[in-house]
Amino acid sequence: MSTQPDRVLIFDTTLRDGEQSPGATMNVEEKLAVARQLARLGVDIIEAGFPYASPGDFEAVQRIAQEVGTVDGPTICGLARATKQDIEAAARAIEPAAKGRIHTFIATSDIHMKYKLKKSRDQVLAITDEMVRFAKGFTDDVEFSPEDAGRSEPEFLYQVLEVAIAAGATTINIPDTVGYLTPSEFGGLIKGIKDNVPNVDQTVISVHGHNDLGLAVANFLEAVKNGARQLECTINGIGERAGNAALEELVMAMHVRRQYFNPFFGRPADSEAPLTNINTQEIYKTSRLISSVTGMLVQPNKAIVGANAFAHESGIHQDGVLKNKLTYEIMDAQTIGLNDNLIVLGKHSGRNAFRTRLQELGYELSDQDLNKAFLRFKDLADKKKEISDRDLEAIVNDETQQVAEHYKLELVQVSCGSNARPTATVTIRTPNGEELMDAAIGTGPVDAIYKAINRVVDIPNDLIEYSVQSVTAGIDAIGEVTIRLRHNQRIYSGHAANTDIVVASAHAYMQALNRLYSSTQAGEALHPQRMAVPAGTGV
Repeated sequence: MSTQPDRVLIFDTTLRDGEQSPGATMNVEEKLAVARQLARLGVDIIEAGFPYASPGDFEAVQRIAQEVGTVDGPTICGLARATKQDIEAAARAIEPAAKGRIHTFIATSDIHMKYKLKKSRDQVLAITDEMVRFAKGFTDDVEFSPEDAGRSEPEFLYQVLEVAIAAGATTINIPDTVGYLTPSEFGGLIKGIKDNVPNVDQTVISVHGHNDLGLAVANFLEAVKNGARQLECTINGIGERAGNAALEELVMAMHVRRQYFNPFFGRPADSEAPLTNINTQEIYKTSRLISSVTGMLVQPNKAIVGANAFAHESGIHQDGVLKNKLTYEIMDAQTIGLNDNLIVLGKHSGRNAFRTRLQELGYELSDQDLNKAFLRFKDLADKKKEISDRDLEAIVNDETQQVAEHYKLELVQVSCGSNARPTATVTIRTPNGEELMDAAIGTGPVDAIYKAINRVVDIPNDLIEYSVQSVTAGIDAIGEVTIRLRHNQRIYSGHAANTDIVVASAHAYMQALNRLYSSTQAGEALHPQRMAVPAGTGV
């Protein structure tokens, strides 16, 4: 990879840092589906996970490397602390990829070195040199990050980066780990690195940042102006605490404002050449997939992908847009893949026509998943007069992004009304194959269902979020239900779609409970940034 790319490389860390959001944990199949969509989106690098964290994380990275890391696909990256066991695990996991990268890191701020690492500056320098060289023994593509660079003493940071580059790092990533910097400070940090690290021209400068002060995207754009050529971001901006810089916002900012950014790349201001490799028409679909899989809803006023991003309430705005969209819209909704097209399929349509339309929408399903989705489509076609592409996407996501059904909901029946006590009856198949039935009374139909399910499943939890959204307009719209549970300070999400929101509510709750059950069976995974480098030499 050129050390001076003529565009911005997009490094997506949705599957690693994004998954560290409370409740955003994904299973292996879900991670594979996300990775395939990220490849269709056109990201340059996928940080597929932290292989040393758990056997599940290792398997996910390895399978993504095998199935998505093709010759013409993205680089597949594995995260590793600056330790031999982490780096070896990352190397084994990414080995099947045509293009593999090891991303290793160690903290360089005084507060992290003193309280987390309990190491001196000299020790950190020595570990950096040894571990980057060790990683280089497995792959030519090595990325190094000085964790908490934003709060590190600049002169020491320059030393660490010089050592990492000399040891073979091809990318140096500058993380604002706690979202502390302002745009001018971040831009100045990148400029300082370019001016003071003598061998910096041998590497790509990358940036990683969090949104604690709501400045992550602005920080990154300022970094680009000062020479950063790789951006580490996530879909919908999900991630630790307040999240990461949002991929869709960064990409569209550089797409819409190309004339402003072109001169920083040595291009004529009026150049129409794209500044990233992203297929922007895949943005909305990718956003919807991440929201569905993680259970993290997109706020309506979210830039680019929010429900209100292209809506106009004011009469003055409406009048202007009707006369000329450019009066109040700086981008076309179709640019991000948002449209209101209706499919021409109906209840008499065949499986081949259904598969063809899904392929046009970017979905490549296995025969088994296609069969499940087709049956749902036929059922929906009997209930709805018009079926939109968003309805199809809801069906596909609901049928294919499933967790292991340890507990399976076989039946749900509800009785309720203005003069009746809401009562629910459920039949559930347990992990040992036993079929159990129970009933409960609640304050409403959903409350009754959840109480009945809890009587059978008997896994203590707190319901902390319940939301319903319609996929499209109309009284016959599909309703999407998202719920989040808390158990032992961890959060688990569930998502389901159905024209009957009561049924969707039941399936969403079962999905969250199955995630919780799977987690208790698999054990806890390590968290990369909360685990210190081992004592002693650090290796």
